Amino acid sequence: MNAVKYEQALQRLAAYCSRGERCVQDILRKMIRWELPEQEQKRVILYLQKENFLNEQRFCRAFVHDKSKYNHWGAYKIRYELQKKQIPEACIREALSGIDKETNQQQLQQLLTAKRKTVTGKNEYEINQKLMRFAVGKGFLLEEIQTALGL
Repeated sequence: MNAVKYEQALQRLAAYCSRGERCVQDILRKMIRWELPEQEQKRVILYLQKENFLNEQRFCRAFVHDKSKYNHWGAYKIRYELQKKQIPEACIREALSGIDKETNQQQLQQLLTAKRKTVTGKNEYEINQKLMRFAVGKGFLLEEIQTALGL
């Protein structure tokens, strides 16, 4: 790919950040693909943060909200994905504290009820095991899952 100049990268990334919340890792990935020198990458990130195009706390809150509400992810999967994006642990903790435990449990209950309709098994034990694996894959705690299943 052709190398992108500093001014061009700045314009593209400011527009990219304007369309939705982004984290530093997303921005870095783009600049590396554009073969932007490391010194200029730092300048771009500092500028975007200074002008409030790029805010990790705001990104983290939006990510947690969206993944919890629309993707029906549990706290552990959300935490894992944020850690992959190299978000600071303090931001992750703060954003995850915004998840309402009762709403989270209701979402899990609805998720398991819907999934139960499509799961087949020889007996109730086998069906519950499949539902538990499904919910663990969505990032919910075993205790939350057992409560939702009534075990």
